[in-house]
Amino acid sequence: MAKGTINKVILLGRLGADPEVRYMPSGMSVANLRLATNDGYKDRQTGQFIENTEWHRVVIFGKQAEVIQQYTQKGSLLYVEGRIRTNKWQDQSGQDRYSTEIVATEFQLIGGRGEQGSSDFSQPNQSMQQNNNQFAQPSSKPATQNNTQPNQPDLNQLNDFNDDDIPF
Repeated sequence: MAKGTINKVILLGRLGADPEVRYMPSGMSVANLRLATNDGYKDRQTGQFIENTEWHRVVIFGKQAEVIQQYTQKGSLLYVEGRIRTNKWQDQSGQDRYSTEIVATEFQLIGGRGEQGSSDFSQPNQSMQQNNNQFAQPSSKPATQNNTQPNQPDLNQLNDFNDDDIPF
């Protein structure tokens, strides 16, 4: 790492398609993902909530690529850490083109009983799973069914999660 610089990306999004896994001549696997993240704002004039979707190209190498292929599919919720990389190439007419992608170094499957399960497959640093335990602590405020919005998970379901729910 160069002194005084940081290139780190953290994303939490859903897969837009099943992972595409290929193998290099050396035998190393490479997974290409399309990850969607959402952002939004409230329009001041109409009061309507406007949602924007941003698509990210994510590349994962090695054993992690095989794991992502085995345990994820279109729609899976995925936490990704990595770095931004810009590739320069020339098209058929000789024009320089650029593509930007995220090279993932760690990822975590996010989900409940109805989804893929919650597991940590980060090879460089296994501390992610320990840090996520803070979200599974019971809240001091009782929650009601009416305080959840559509397409948002019920946080009380996190308290019902057991290690027996993990498929491996």
